[in-house]
Amino acid sequence: MTEPHTPSRPPADPLPADDVAALAARVLDEVGTAVVGMTRTLPVALATILAGGHVLFEDVPGLGKTLAARSLATALGLDFTRLQCTPDLLPSDITGSAVFDPGTHTFEFRPGPVFTGLFLADEINRTAPKTQSALLEAMAERQVSVEGTSHPLPSPFHVLATSNPVEYEGTYPLPEAQLDRFMVRLAIGYPEPGQESDIIQRRLARRAEDAPVARVTDPATVLAMQAGIETVEVDPDVVRYCVDLVAATRTHQALEVGASPRGSANLVLVARALAVIEGRDHVLPEDVKRVAVPVLAHRLTLTPDAWAQATRPEDVVTGLLRTVPTPATVRTGP
Repeated sequence: MTEPHTPSRPPADPLPADDVAALAARVLDEVGTAVVGMTRTLPVALATILAGGHVLFEDVPGLGKTLAARSLATALGLDFTRLQCTPDLLPSDITGSAVFDPGTHTFEFRPGPVFTGLFLADEINRTAPKTQSALLEAMAERQVSVEGTSHPLPSPFHVLATSNPVEYEGTYPLPEAQLDRFMVRLAIGYPEPGQESDIIQRRLARRAEDAPVARVTDPATVLAMQAGIETVEVDPDVVRYCVDLVAATRTHQALEVGASPRGSANLVLVARALAVIEGRDHVLPEDVKRVAVPVLAHRLTLTPDAWAQATRPEDVVTGLLRTVPTPATVRTGP
């Protein structure tokens, strides 16, 4: 038996690509008031949300991953819930649970923090794999099942997770199925010295820890932006290029497991959203190249020999971008 918990929003009327680009620029500008640097990372993160996906930020602590996620949620106008992942976290701490009501002698479902617009799982790989897996259904089907009853999540719903490098003490590796549910995995990287000085100067100037971010859109507008992305056509040559890149991962000598068809589909979707954010109504091969590492690297499994030689999945994808033939620049649409 399925009982809805949260009614889903009606389908949104798509916004024109120009309007999506203008709103996306405003969102990025607003986030940029709080987040310094990340000029290549944040557009890809926003493109992933507009493509309907989930984002994994993976890097060492202290680089602003949580701030970036919170600022994106605020600028997009989405309800935001942050959960600090710890080793003793239980699946019900994420999804919610059925609680007995002595007054009615029935069990009542109490929704967990995942019932929100943007759910931040902070340091997701510090909790046990069983608890990590509690997010699988939510990320794949936008619902959670508790005691045999399915409860739809709000729309839009997106997961932004942060994780520390797996070699850090107290971390658990994310299961392959969990990793595959993230449309992209993004590395922040250390800021340039000038950017680091800017971070400190901004903190001194505002005389407070929190960096205020203004709301630019709302959930209905985000849905309309996502619907607008869906109206943009992609040239068949670009689609074939994405398929060829993914197919090359399945035969690469350094890889035990290549990317699945979900990888090639996500490659197209994120590249399309990024093209619109950058003011184009067509996708270029350069868009695909820009998002190939974030979309594909975390879906690849190295062979033992490649791992022993310190080969990284990112290096494999970068090498394939040099060897797989690139189609000529194309334009789709009028």
